[in-house]
Amino acid sequence: MSSWRSLVLRIGEKCAEYGGNADYKDQLETCFGVVRRELLHSGEDILSFLLQCAEQLPHKIPLYGTLVGLLNLEDEDFVRRIVENTHDNLQVALDTGDNNRVRILMRFLTVLMCSKVLQASSLIVLFETLLSSAATTVDEDKGNPSWQACADFYITSILSCLPWGGAELVEQIPEEIDRVMVGIQAYMSIRRHVSDAGCSPFEFIDDTSQADGGKDFVEDLWSRIQDLSDKGWKLDSVPRPHLSFEPQLVAGKSHDIGPLNCPELPDPPASFTGIAYGKQKHEAELKYPHRIRRLNIFPASKTEDVQPIDRFVVEEYLLDVLFFLNGCRKECAASMVGLPVSFRYEYLMAETIFSQILLLPEPPFKPIYYTLVIMDLCKALPGAFPAVVAGAVRSLFDKIADLDMECRTRLILWFSHHLSNFQFIWPWEEWAYVLDLPKWAPQRVFVQEVLEREVRLSYWEKIKQSIESAPALEELLPPKGTTNFRYSAEDEDQTEHGLSSELNVMVKERVTSRDIISWIEDHVLPSHGLEVTLRVVVQTFLNIGSKSFTHLITVLERYGQVIARICSDQDKQVMLISEVSSFWKNSAQMTALSIDRMMGYRLISNVAIVRWVFLSSNVDQFHVSDRPWEVLRNAVSKTFSRITDLRKEIASLKKSVQSVTEAASKAQAELDDAKSKPTLALVDGEPVLAENPVKMKRLNSKVEKTKEEEVSTRDSLEAKEALFARAVDEIEALFLFLYKSFSNVLAAPLQETEGSLHLSGEADEMAIDPEDTSTMELDKEGEISEKSHSNGGKTTKGYNVGEKEQWCLSTLGYVKALTRQYALEIWPLVEKLDAEVLTEDVHVLLRKAVYSGLGRPTDF
Repeated sequence: MSSWRSLVLRIGEKCAEYGGNADYKDQLETCFGVVRRELLHSGEDILSFLLQCAEQLPHKIPLYGTLVGLLNLEDEDFVRRIVENTHDNLQVALDTGDNNRVRILMRFLTVLMCSKVLQASSLIVLFETLLSSAATTVDEDKGNPSWQACADFYITSILSCLPWGGAELVEQIPEEIDRVMVGIQAYMSIRRHVSDAGCSPFEFIDDTSQADGGKDFVEDLWSRIQDLSDKGWKLDSVPRPHLSFEPQLVAGKSHDIGPLNCPELPDPPASFTGIAYGKQKHEAELKYPHRIRRLNIFPASKTEDVQPIDRFVVEEYLLDVLFFLNGCRKECAASMVGLPVSFRYEYLMAETIFSQILLLPEPPFKPIYYTLVIMDLCKALPGAFPAVVAGAVRSLFDKIADLDMECRTRLILWFSHHLSNFQFIWPWEEWAYVLDLPKWAPQRVFVQEVLEREVRLSYWEKIKQSIESAPALEELLPPKGTTNFRYSAEDEDQTEHGLSSELNVMVKERVTSRDIISWIEDHVLPSHGLEVTLRVVVQTFLNIGSKSFTHLITVLERYGQVIARICSDQDKQVMLISEVSSFWKNSAQMTALSIDRMMGYRLISNVAIVRWVFLSSNVDQFHVSDRPWEVLRNAVSKTFSRITDLRKEIASLKKSVQSVTEAASKAQAELDDAKSKPTLALVDGEPVLAENPVKMKRLNSKVEKTKEEEVSTRDSLEAKEALFARAVDEIEALFLFLYKSFSNVLAAPLQETEGSLHLSGEADEMAIDPEDTSTMELDKEGEISEKSHSNGGKTTKGYNVGEKEQWCLSTLGYVKALTRQYALEIWPLVEKLDAEVLTEDVHVLLRKAVYSGLGRPTDF
């Protein structure tokens, strides 16, 4: 890397504001001197690299803004091009819905204004353009209120610029910035309050006021900005390097930017019903999602020195680093521990990372990314961060009964993986009391599921050794993952045992599937019936494939036709799944894997899996084990993946059809042109006008080839569209059957527990309201205060939610989680869902769980 690139990239990393001891003024002057000398030879490279750094290292934007300001004193034309490129990039980002880029480029323009590179009035014009679009959007007469998510994004983009440039705007153009603030206040008065109950990490089932009582994200940010304004726009978390160069910077020319256009939004639905509004609202929220939903895990004493606006700025830094440095976790961790703030923020860093792990409906990245970041931060800050993470785990464990079911699963997966990277060390004796709780208590189930996941990542004896400080917890360890082969003992039914042995020999001798099918149909099925035949075949094949996952795949690939022949309808497929579950009853992992592979090979259908999940033996486990839910999640996920892949393939093929059609038209036009323009050729020594045979042959060949490609591509598209239509019907049938099954199993228990289902903890102990704090206090790192509430407000001595109530709470939680996760596919089915499942007779709590998962409004 050239010296100027290295200086620009690493600028500020050794400054006091960024965790070092160097003076940023000296670094800026050095970097400016080198870049200035290179402008003549590498101007274009410097321009693109500088913009790239500003966009992808946004926590350094004040330094890059000051550097551009200094360059403005030397080469106004170069800096003018920087401003124009930033403007053009911002317009592209607005048009394509690149929200992160919009936010960062607006921040960069704000910092350029502070460095006297951009006219303050131009920034105000940008703010007012976005503000006008936002106000029009939420206007019920002129706009489309269902797209409020877009309007809110524009407003938060404006507000998030003000910590970086509010003081300069007030100093330079106070009347204009006051006008913007008044406009935002007017917007806040007409927008709808956003209830995040469906995407809150914590459950508030029977008290909707808990979800609506606090401020939403926009309201909270607006109050923080107002507080910053009242304090004279002074804050500790935004470095202001331009102030050291202000006497020089004022001599530079301030540039202007052209107008920006906000993209057109869809027209409001013709009939403004709750369903029509909800569909567009869901589409808007997918395009403009929340970046964060705050978790106030720690007591106020841990972050009492952090001002509200400083908390917002640090969260912005952390989220930006996590987003832009996701491809290099070492750099990510190094940047996170070296933010330009003067106060400690380990607790805020932990809360922000956990808020991303538990972000609903889905986090920006796969959970393993956050696992690796936390692991690297623990290594980078060995004296502080591991204890902070442990405190966060304890806090979340104390509120586990209130945690959304999907968030609970994510926490289990993260925690078990995290421990696997630290030799499975954890003070389990702190949680040994869960053995005194009922088997359905969420804390007990959490510990049980964490141990089960740990066994998957290691082996049973290792995990048993890791809980030596609390040996009684061995009771919660899963069984050793041995098979339950029915014909391993001699005392089993000798007839079935003999059939299994005979089949085993046939497999070892590589007998073909066709011959095995003939043997079954001629000798086994007529004499012993379907049940025995299915049991013998499945048990024997699974036993042969039990040595490893590869063995299982080989058996299914080689003899899947045998299983498919026997299990030709759903009833038989349910029997097949039951047999798989029985064989692997000691291994939830292999049960899930085997069923998933069988579905992948089309040996069992997704509806058959749902039917098996809702057998009474599995329904009884809904609140005490993740085993049936894992199988169900896998089945729905695989079905969803099929339709998602087909959508991508169809979109790609449509582009290919357009491309080959254009190529065919061009080839035909070239041929027609050649025919209409004959060239001179010698015939018997005389020049005559004639077609060039070589050229015409080549053009004809090209036309034929392109037409063949067009026909082939269109045929592929039609085939994929036919598959897609089948997949749509399949997923529709799956979800309708799934919700009918939920309705059937919930009907009686909900009636029996009528009036007794209530919130399992106090809402104000850990609300999502940004400034509320948990009453739980950590007196020392690693210790739980006596004020700590376990199991969502229950003492550690017991858990006073009954088994039926807990079953209902858990099942409703999974209904909500599944609905939220697959809302994209469920919204088109809402009318059918209302007509066939969510009828007037359905229990209000089931309806509420589905509506909450969809984010469906109830006030229409």
